Amino acid sequence: MSKVLEQKKQVVAEIADKFKESQSTILVDYRGLNVAEVTELRSQLREAGVEFKVYKNTMTRRAVEEAELNELTDVLAGPTAIAFSKEDVVAPAKVLSNFAKEHEALEIKGGVVEGSVASLEQIKELADLPNYEGMLSMLLSVLQAPVRNFAYATKAVAEQKEEQGA
Repeated sequence: MSKVLEQKKQVVAEIADKFKESQSTILVDYRGLNVAEVTELRSQLREAGVEFKVYKNTMTRRAVEEAELNELTDVLAGPTAIAFSKEDVVAPAKVLSNFAKEHEALEIKGGVVEGSVASLEQIKELADLPNYEGMLSMLLSVLQAPVRNFAYATKAVAEQKEEQGA
């Protein structure tokens, strides 16, 4: 019996470590999704670098307490799957939110963003943000704008001087 207890303690420690190490973690209720839909969701999450696991609620409750995220205890009722992302804060929220729009059976229950419990509104706001590449693209566009405007102004001055000289 102690071997089983030891295995359960290892699982609880593993879940707690994932909560602590992840940039963002989203908990969802997946009831009503068929096998093909869950497989599709797992595939999309895997492509985004997100780990998607289902653990027993009792184990997850203990892990939540160990990780000092007690506000999540209320969310752990019914079938719960957890999406962990170590690199991208936005990825799990974006993928799950987009999937939930197409499949009403998927319900986002709660989450953790950078070590703090997030409300559903915060998760939805996070899902609306562009991903890392999108943010970099926007930043580069903002940085290039002054140079581009200077080039246009210089060209306009040169054309104006040409017209005056002709």
